[in-house]
Amino acid sequence: MTAPWTMKLFGPMLVLLGLTAAPAAAYPDRPIRIVVAYAPGGVVDIIARLVANRLGPEIGGNVVVENIAGASGVLGTAHVARAAPDGHTLSMINSSTMVLAPLLFKNVSYGPEKDFAPIAQVSSAPTILVVPPKLPATNLAQLVSLAKRQPNGLNYASFGRGGVAHLAAELFQLATDTKMTHVPYRGSGPAITDMIGGSVQLDVFFDSIPSALPFVRDGRLRALAVTGKSRTSAAPEIPTVAESYPDFEVSVWQGLAAPADTPGPIIAQLNGALKKVMADPELREKMRALGADAMSTSPEELAAYIKGERARWKGVLDKIGMQPE
Repeated sequence: MTAPWTMKLFGPMLVLLGLTAAPAAAYPDRPIRIVVAYAPGGVVDIIARLVANRLGPEIGGNVVVENIAGASGVLGTAHVARAAPDGHTLSMINSSTMVLAPLLFKNVSYGPEKDFAPIAQVSSAPTILVVPPKLPATNLAQLVSLAKRQPNGLNYASFGRGGVAHLAAELFQLATDTKMTHVPYRGSGPAITDMIGGSVQLDVFFDSIPSALPFVRDGRLRALAVTGKSRTSAAPEIPTVAESYPDFEVSVWQGLAAPADTPGPIIAQLNGALKKVMADPELREKMRALGADAMSTSPEELAAYIKGERARWKGVLDKIGMQPE
């Protein structure tokens, strides 16, 4: 039997030691937030919600999507960079937030490598090159020939300086040695409206597949190519630009990342859960309908991919003389 004086002397120390030796709380111990740096309803938001709905049951917790839009995706991404590195706040990253924004904007407050821990790439989708049916070009070779005969005579639409549609067109001009005129828009919808209506001469648009493909199907737009490494399962009849110009690729991708210094076991747990989530046939079919291929890479593969994309696009920006603003 322990003497009363012993308990009085060592009791607090024993309690402290007991607390110190207690096992760490299981992860997750509260809801996980996936921050989407854009408004609800877009492709990034849709993919994030498809993933979140399945990730929760797989990892044994509640996963919710939070939209923090603004500054071309920089605002929401910076929010995650400042979050606690405990695995409960994640970012749905993409080519714009991790590659293009840091190259194009001087006021980006985060660094893709120093402020984030990659978890996995979950999707990849090409853009689709569309033209109005009245344009005398029914294939890529005819479009290039037409552009060469009319330097700066063809207008291409985008949804803003430095966006994927803009840079896809710039890369296309470099690959084909052509010159076209840039006509920026606030979004895909107004550009397609003008291209179809003819109120503004728009000849070329590198748009997202979900946005443009319905107009291709009903004959109001003509698709000449997609910009991925291989043909898209959403429209396998459409050739790739790379079939005519090898190494040409523009992909719109999404992935998950956590704040830097998130413990390795948590990253590994999330990556393992995502591998199972992204193998779900129903999810893969829903992604295919969006023109995206479902995938799940390792953290190391995603980190290497981001690094390679940044080097590639910096080379493009240097060639066209586009400086950060």
